[in-house]
Amino acid sequence: MTVLELDERLRALRGAAAETAPELRALAPALDAAPHDLKPHLGAAAFDLIRRCTTPQRFGGDPLRVGRFAFSAGSSLETLVWMLELAHGDAGMVLAAPGPNLAGLLVDQLGDEQQQEYFYRAVADRGAWTFFAVTEPDRGSDAGAMESKLERAAPERGDPELHLLHGTKKYIGNGARGALGVVFARTGSGPLSIRAALVDAAAPGFAAQELDMVGLRGAALGEIRFTGVPVPQERLLARHLPPTRRGLWGAVRVFNTVRPQVAALAVGTGLAFVDLVRAGRPHAPGLEAVAGRLEACRQLVYQAGAALDLDRDDGRLSSAAKIAAVAAAREAGRWAVRSLGPAALAEQPLLEKWTRDMGAFEFMEGTSDIQRLHVARSLVRARGRSGGRP
Repeated sequence: MTVLELDERLRALRGAAAETAPELRALAPALDAAPHDLKPHLGAAAFDLIRRCTTPQRFGGDPLRVGRFAFSAGSSLETLVWMLELAHGDAGMVLAAPGPNLAGLLVDQLGDEQQQEYFYRAVADRGAWTFFAVTEPDRGSDAGAMESKLERAAPERGDPELHLLHGTKKYIGNGARGALGVVFARTGSGPLSIRAALVDAAAPGFAAQELDMVGLRGAALGEIRFTGVPVPQERLLARHLPPTRRGLWGAVRVFNTVRPQVAALAVGTGLAFVDLVRAGRPHAPGLEAVAGRLEACRQLVYQAGAALDLDRDDGRLSSAAKIAAVAAAREAGRWAVRSLGPAALAEQPLLEKWTRDMGAFEFMEGTSDIQRLHVARSLVRARGRSGGRP
């Protein structure tokens, strides 16, 4: 694998994120103990960095300035650079930050100018958390089994274009604290009937509850129930796009983009384990090997980001990065416990917390087995396009 060297601009961004990471680490135990009490943490410099780097300037985004460089909502590679450094502080804190998050990625893909304006202005004005609702109870993220529905409202409602949203979504990040987000549902039974809609949590018929979590509590998973939530026509995303690009096409692009972000969170957590061992046992056996493997995963994450910036539909490196990074982080956690001794789990709260967090990465945006299927299928398609040549 060719080493991807960061240019001066990206090195400046990496340095700025690294400077704020220790603050996240200091705040992490309190957030883990009370994940829905974020008021004490909203002034964190890292939260401000995330806001500046995820809100487009044309919608009121105030860019992050580092020396002579400015950063706003940018490339996948830029996002992965700052996200990995912040996760080196604490991945749960990164996931707790308010902002556009996954919903913003989809609005970028499927929203028209008016919808993007509505979404980003609402997030900026409210300082809001957002949600991205695909997964359903007993259905997972299987689009073919999706039961949530967008049905035309009865004529007496007075608006022939009004839809009513019915269904339940579960294991949704920011599900109980999100102010608005994107919900996938069916308008019919066919494969092209799945649509994405912008939904406000203040709408009638919207109800959400928190879910108990073991790790990455900052993600605040929740269950959302929709009972006739009104969705005006102007809130249906991709209305300006052909039917083949109105629903799952955008979701697939979001998943391709998010998988290396999960990998970045995993690598950052793995490096945090290395920090603990270096502080307690600087000559622990295997330290350099574990650190070296994580640095190789960092490179793979960067490569995945660069590949996505060239083609959002090519998720091979995204899946490969997630597979490798999750495995490396898992091994780093086990090695850290072996190196510091089982008692360290009781004596060092961050070690215990990160050990719980580590298990969550496997299930975020598809397990490793699912990622292997993605890679295999993409290779088969590529071979078919090349006439069978490897």
